Amino acid sequence: QVQLVESGGGLAQAGGSLRLSCAASGSTFRITAMGWYRQAPSNKRELVAAITSGGSTNYADSVKGRFTISRDNAKNTLYLQMNSLKPEDTAVYYCAGEREIGAGFRRWDYWGQGTQVTVSS
Repeated sequence: QVQLVESGGGLAQAGGSLRLSCAASGSTFRITAMGWYRQAPSNKRELVAAITSGGSTNYADSVKGRFTISRDNAKNTLYLQMNSLKPEDTAVYYCAGEREIGAGFRRWDYWGQGTQVTVSS
């Protein structure tokens, strides 16, 4: 199995910065990509940023130019640097891991417990 543990959430003012970390352990060889999702109250969980094992990244339009996803493979750790924070970034942020489930399909099967990010105006 794979365990994902987030840290680094908290309270920030609009325009400020926070850095999230996610430590992966267990059968990490199963992970093909990692990402950060977020869910605000009454909203659906949305993908914020993702990074493949090869280092390719993609971002939600709402965070492009402000957030940066990175990973340290030696430490099995994923990061999300969040700059120029806005109140609408307030949400629970989840670290996630994707794995192959067969026939060329992949699925986000591994999840952390989530960390709260609150941005005040």
